[in-house]
Amino acid sequence: MGESTRKQPESTSETTEAKGRSLILHNDDFNDFDFVVDTLIVVCEHEYEQAFQCALITHHKGKCEVKRGSLEELKPLKHRIIDRGINATID
Repeated sequence: MGESTRKQPESTSETTEAKGRSLILHNDDFNDFDFVVDTLIVVCEHEYEQAFQCALITHHKGKCEVKRGSLEELKPLKHRIIDRGINATID
């Protein structure tokens, strides 16, 4: 039989890099809602409506993806959010 022409699936890391990473905002019991909204506007350059929706999702679900991009793009944003006393991670 001839060689298969099926393409092998990409590795998980290649797939993740192609799609980008996610900056995740985590809920806490310390920061008020308006401060979180303001942080998303300032740090992530969200419009008010987007920041409000992300804060609402975070409040109800415990976390929310607030930005997608490369690791290099998201790291400084994550640090700025953390510097404001809000927990964030990159997945």
